[in-house]
Amino acid sequence: MQTNRLYFIDAVRAFAILMMLQGHFIDTLLDPLYRNPIYPAYNVWSYFRGITAPTFFTISGLVFSYLLLRANAKGEVKKRIKKGIFRGLLLLAIGYSLRVNLVSWFTGYFSPYFLVIDVLQCIGLSLILLVILFSIFKNHSYLFSVVLFCIGCSIFLTEPLYRKLVIDNVPLFFANYMTKVNGSVFTILPWFGYSAFGAFFATVFFRHAHRSRFKHFTIATFFIAGLLLIYYSTDFLFYLHKVTGYELLYRCADFNYLFIRMGNVLLLFGLFYTFERYLKQSIISRIGEKTLSMYVIHFIILYGSFTGYGLKKFFNQSLNPWEAIFGAATFVIVVCLISFYYARTNHFVYTLARKFINLFKR
Repeated sequence: MQTNRLYFIDAVRAFAILMMLQGHFIDTLLDPLYRNPIYPAYNVWSYFRGITAPTFFTISGLVFSYLLLRANAKGEVKKRIKKGIFRGLLLLAIGYSLRVNLVSWFTGYFSPYFLVIDVLQCIGLSLILLVILFSIFKNHSYLFSVVLFCIGCSIFLTEPLYRKLVIDNVPLFFANYMTKVNGSVFTILPWFGYSAFGAFFATVFFRHAHRSRFKHFTIATFFIAGLLLIYYSTDFLFYLHKVTGYELLYRCADFNYLFIRMGNVLLLFGLFYTFERYLKQSIISRIGEKTLSMYVIHFIILYGSFTGYGLKKFFNQSLNPWEAIFGAATFVIVVCLISFYYARTNHFVYTLARKFINLFKR
């Protein structure tokens, strides 16, 4: 069960990180003149780019919760919980550090840009929340599954309530996790919903993956559920509104991107789970082991972390489509090569962080 799942997860991770690399490059450097729905290629690119973040959050919740469940079965849960909290805090620290501009800091200017929340902070906080939930329900596996599923659904269904949330009289450090008005790219809601669904899938994998027909049944379920969410979730929400009269359901259906994106993620899971045998020991699996390292490297090159000098500073929204395409391909290759030769796996980053922390313990 562990081996099968490992390749499946790494393949999904690899897809997500590669989509993120090219997506960030093109979104940052493409001339606004070409960001127009009249261009079919742009529409296709924009749609598939939208799958990246939901995939990241879902697979993070799946991996992390599966490890917690496995550690609990082995009697090593305390060690895994401690490790999970450390990992969540590390992601928070890395997320903030990537927005540090040492040049401006040395001149005495501290931009509020440093407090903007991005994907790493949200994933880090999501992992910590999953640790808390697991600690509460670790002895009740089925209840843990139900709670996770209900949390995911509740977050998605109540999205209209916090879609344009404005929080006043709250320190910016905390407010940025809930509202985008100050420039945050991600907020804990609704994105923790995807992590909760990923954790729910982990409970299913952990309990049933040893069964002989589990893989075939799961692949079919991923495809069927994914197609239903993409093509029928909106109609179903409108139907629920008609039956119940709850205005919230209508508002959710009227801008139903969360359930549709969840459907995209399930189709992606089903696709990579189907062809898992062909991905073993492949370059795809190797890329999937380096997602954190690649994220850090791409952020420094593209956005100029620490120095303020990145590709964005020199080519911001100035490339034509062909320049953006070839540039994105080159960017992806360069980031992959750097990660392969200078950062062995995600574990490389975690090891460096532990060594740094140990310096202060001496």
